Amino acid sequence: MTEQCSAVKDHTEFIATSVEIARQTATGSSVTSSTSLGADHYFECAVMLIGVVGMAANALILYAMAASGEHRKHLLIFNQNALDFVSCFCLVVTYAVKLANIDLIGAQGYWLCMTILVQPNGRP
Repeated sequence: MTEQCSAVKDHTEFIATSVEIARQTATGSSVTSSTSLGADHYFECAVMLIGVVGMAANALILYAMAASGEHRKHLLIFNQNALDFVSCFCLVVTYAVKLANIDLIGAQGYWLCMTILVQPNGRP
């Protein structure tokens, strides 16, 4: 399955290169962008920041409810905040792995690709 993830990445890079060539042909210039990081990188950083802020806010609410004993009275709110905290944690882990750009080699690469990097439509 590692080959599938790398094949999809190669295909994505091929499409991005084809789009860049088409853009250069349409504009008549061969000047490329001076920034090496695309908008996707900044979007992923923003998503990570939102996830960290969400984790901190939910952890604060969970702590306050547990410290005051309100978690027994308002079980639905406590459970909702706990699920929100876990989902923010998973969001941060997923985007941290994507930003780290880890090589998908061997058994660890296979499981990393299958559990974290593959999106619901089957593309990394």
